[in-house]
This record gives sequence, structure tokens and C-alpha cells, in this order.
Amino acid sequence: MSIIIPDEILTITRMTEAEMRQEIAVMLFQKEKLTLAQASRFALMNRIAFQHLLASRQISVHYDVEDFQEDIKNLREMGRL
Repeated sequence: MSIIIPDEILTITRMTEAEMRQEIAVMLFQKEKLTLAQASRFALMNRIAFQHLLASRQISVHYDVEDFQEDIKNLREMGRL
């Protein structure tokens, strides 16, 4: 599914497309609708950069079993495990 955000909305909010993606990702992460990995991908940021964004807003990172399993999967795919 694709979501189209009109340029008018970006203009009104004075946000870039990247900033809008980050705001949506942060909101969905806070509501526990997305995991850390999913939110960072949605925001088009690496996980560490997304964690820094969360920290700058004093939002705690909840790391659960699903996040751990995804990390293990990614490490295996990268050949690091």
C-alpha cells in the first residue's frame, strides 16, 4: 500500500518528506504499532540513528522478543552469525 501525502500538507506543516516519515514512524513506535526495526525502516533511517532521534525526544526504546528475533535473523542474513 502506498500513502500519498499532498505537497500542500508538507507546506502547511513546514516539513520535508523525510521529516514527515520520521514523525509518523515515531508516533507508530510510541503507540507500539511498529517495532524499533520496523519504525526505523519506515523512517528510512538506520536503527542507531532512529534510536538517537527517539532519545532526543526522551522516548524510551522498548526492545522485545520480536526485536531480538529480527536482530538474529538480520545477523544471520549478513553472515555475522
